[in-house]
Amino acid sequence: MTLNNLTAIVTGGCSGLGHATAIALRDAGANVSLFDLNEELGAQRVEELGSNNTIFTKVDVRDEASVQAAIDATTETFGAISLVVNCAGIAPAKRLLDKEGNPAPLGDFQKTIDINLVGSFNVSRLVAATMAKQSPINEEGERGLIINTASVAGYEGQIGQTAYAASKGGIIGLTLPMARDLAPLGIRVNTIAPGVMGTPMLLAMPEKVQHALSAKYNFLSAWGYLKSLLN
Repeated sequence: MTLNNLTAIVTGGCSGLGHATAIALRDAGANVSLFDLNEELGAQRVEELGSNNTIFTKVDVRDEASVQAAIDATTETFGAISLVVNCAGIAPAKRLLDKEGNPAPLGDFQKTIDINLVGSFNVSRLVAATMAKQSPINEEGERGLIINTASVAGYEGQIGQTAYAASKGGIIGLTLPMARDLAPLGIRVNTIAPGVMGTPMLLAMPEKVQHALSAKYNFLSAWGYLKSLLN
């Protein structure tokens, strides 16, 4: 897919991996629609990326009406949607039992699943409905591409990552059946599984946890590269 003059949605597009993705898409010539909850940061990102080819909409990825309104705003501004990258997510670190033997709060687990997994599904299904009505963008009949963000934790979760690993494992399991459902419509689905990167979500963790995760997963300077890109 050639991105020049096409339109891409990036959820969680104002920070971390979503922000880096938005920069790369803008640089490739795409129009970018940022879905995020942070209105102040959203206005800043539009100014940074360029208001001619970037819009921001406050979106709760778990909420159908919120997502649909943002999709409508995107099509009204740029026309057809050719790409969505689902980056919105949270990663609360909670052991199943704390030092006193108390169980992890159920609400934290549910919220992580809702945002990371249900949110990705919700955005994907609603964008797919819009893509399916569009004319193909090339001779192969392609109408769009959905990219979901899993994690290495979806395959190899670490201590304190029960909720996060479960949500990312769910995204991995979601990918193939979603791709099979949408292939006849000319919509492709892929999932990426990044390792540890220096996003605000990771940097909010204790320093010893950051170093432990980085030492386990990373080869060379993938984490440092993303940190420098976002500074």
